[in-house]
Amino acid sequence: MGGFQEKNVTCFCLLGAEEGGWSCCSHTCCWESGQLQLLGLSIATLSTVTHYGLHFTLISNISLESNSYRFIHYAAFYFGICLSMTLILAALLSSAATVRESQCLTAMGFLCFALAFCGLIPAACWRYMHSTEVEDSMMDVYDFVYEEVRRNSSSFRRHELTAIHEAFLCCGKHSPFGDTSNVEHKTCPSGQIRNAGQDCLQEIRDFLRKHMDFISTLLGVTIGFMVYGMILTSFLWFSIHFSNNLDRKGKYILRER
Repeated sequence: MGGFQEKNVTCFCLLGAEEGGWSCCSHTCCWESGQLQLLGLSIATLSTVTHYGLHFTLISNISLESNSYRFIHYAAFYFGICLSMTLILAALLSSAATVRESQCLTAMGFLCFALAFCGLIPAACWRYMHSTEVEDSMMDVYDFVYEEVRRNSSSFRRHELTAIHEAFLCCGKHSPFGDTSNVEHKTCPSGQIRNAGQDCLQEIRDFLRKHMDFISTLLGVTIGFMVYGMILTSFLWFSIHFSNNLDRKGKYILRER
């Protein structure tokens, strides 16, 4: 006859080391995984809407040698798509690690969180230190197109200026270089001519300020999730590690009759 001795298994959870803590860890990871997937899809949707939205594509597609907004436009899109893919991958790895109790998958999930965090911090710092650069670059493009139309009435530039007026529902700007009524009557939509002289630069600034405030809020929420994800995957890794070290198998002892 052989005897079998089985050891009690405990694991560490986010709230501490307790009996049955693995259930707490797994439920928390599954909840966070679902939230991360929603966050990743939200960022991907926002990046796509920003990249292909009419207000943004009009300014980006204007052919200028020094269109600084075009670089920001494409950089923000690719950054947002890469970030959303990283978040979704981190969520899937965390779910798989919880189900399979795999230290390797948990470590990979932690690296995804850390990678996203390292990308978000410079983005947040850039947004803080260059808080008006996006607005200024778009207004510079509008200002250049407007002055081109005022000076030489280029049909190509006039078409671009008309499209901007229709998109932002504004009409002209206050110019120190002379009368602008001729430009506004040629480029403003029929419903906006009565508002001739309305400053489109102010309209562009207000529109972008609301959009960038929403992006800043989303950046802050995402950074918080990354910190939480790194902490949770760290506890999950240690939970699996100590659970394996406690050795569930026990020992068989053979005795002669």
